Formats: sequence, C-alpha cells, structure tokens
Amino acid sequence: MLLLLLLLVSASCLWLGHSEVVTSFESSCPQFFFRETPPNEALEPENPAWICQRYKNQYYFATLYDRDRRIPVYSAYLYQPGSGKRPRTWLVEPQLMGAAYPKTVEREWTLLKYFNVSLEQLSKSQAILQDYKNLTGLNRGHLNPSGHHNDPSSKAVTFTLTNIVPQNEKLNGGAWNNYEQQTMIRNTQGCNTTYVIVGAVPGNNYIAKGRVNKPSHLWASACCEVDTKHRKAWAVIAENDKNEVQLLTLGELEDMLTQLYRRDQVSLFDSDCPRE
Repeated sequence: MLLLLLLLVSASCLWLGHSEVVTSFESSCPQFFFRETPPNEALEPENPAWICQRYKNQYYFATLYDRDRRIPVYSAYLYQPGSGKRPRTWLVEPQLMGAAYPKTVEREWTLLKYFNVSLEQLSKSQAILQDYKNLTGLNRGHLNPSGHHNDPSSKAVTFTLTNIVPQNEKLNGGAWNNYEQQTMIRNTQGCNTTYVIVGAVPGNNYIAKGRVNKPSHLWASACCEVDTKHRKAWAVIAENDKNEVQLLTLGELEDMLTQLYRRDQVSLFDSDCPRE
C-alpha cells in the first residue's frame, strides 16, 4: 500500500510540474523580465509571495502574489503564442503554505489525499476552487493566458489559481480577449523577443465571502526587442466592470498605476524600454 501511494504521488509530481516561492525574481527567475529587471517595489503588497513557475526543471513564468487579497499582483512571461488544446486542470501552490510543502504545483485533491493537507489549511494561503464557484457576471480571468504559449507544458502551468483574478465576464470574453489575441499579434510583428507583464489593481469588493479581491482594473504591458538597438513598447488598461480596453504608451500606464496605487512612481521595465 505504501509503495502504491509513493508511486501515485511521484506520478502526480512528474505530470504537473514545479513552482518555487522564492525571495526575489532577480536571483531565481530573472529571464522573464527585460534586462532581468522586475517592476519596482511600488506594486508590492503588504504580504507578498514571489513565485517562479517551473515544469520539468524549466521555468515558464513569474508571479508576484498578494497573500492577503488572494490574487496575483502581476504575472511576467515571454510571449510565444502557439496552437494547442486549452488545459482543464486547475492547480494550486503548496509552498504558499510553507517551505516544508512540495515545490510541485498540485491539484487540490492530491494535496488533500496524499499530503495530509486540509482544505481549510490550503484556503488560508491562497484562493481555492470553491472561491470561484457560482459567480455572477464574473469568471476566472488569466493574467498570463495559455494562448500566449506554444506547448502543452507552458499552457498547463498557466492554469494555477495564483495566476487568475475575478474578471468581468463580458470584458474577459470581449475587449480583453481581443487585445490578447488580435492586438498582441499586430503589435509583436517584427519582434524577436517580447517581454510581457500583466497585472491587476486591487479593488474595494470581494467574492467568496470576502476571501478573494475583485480587482478594480486589469492592465497589460509589453516591451519588444526588435534588434539589439531597437525596442518598442505598449500597454493597455481596463476597468473591471466595463467591456472596454484603453490602449496606452508604457509611460502612460506607469503614471496611471502610480495614481491608482497612490504610492511611489511605478516602473514596470528597465529604463531602456521606451515610455512614449
């Protein structure tokens, strides 16, 4: 029986992948940021978690997570779109409960059945599937969408609950989807490498009996390397109760986020990325 249990857990870990809660992106997974420079501290929440998402010993993206509001602050990744099936399996982050737990991204039932974790224990550290059930006018909005990745492994890793927020249903399926699928294709023409950071501004409302914050705005930014001497950038922002997306320069988005967060001046990318 013990051997069977070990085999089941081992198979689960091999299939799913790995995440790491780290102390900084600069030292652990800097490759998802232009010039290996993450956003400055102006976006950091009071109780942050830095997560490097890894699958089969390869990192796929980085997420700054707000432990208190149980939503991501932003996810950063390289834009490498491709066809393929949309994953269906939702995952959670065991290490948000503590460093003693597995580095593997797991399904809820795997943790509950094989790692002696209770649902209450898991729910204290992050959002769970129950939080996103029976929503009205909202759905699970990816910051890092699976469609911006080109292989099954990278697509699968985007389906962690630490990469989604409660997003207006019409916005998610409408103007925001148009940006992800159409505007990004147009804007990345001629780009060799495109660094993307997508985020959510915390709002005043919550779902799941006050457990999970509903963002007031969603935003996205990109810095594209055309060649060694030329770069271009763009950004968008959307209110999370309207089916509208506003196209901005990178500098305009940083200024808007500075006003919305009411803290220090926001800087999303290294200074060599054009702001105008």
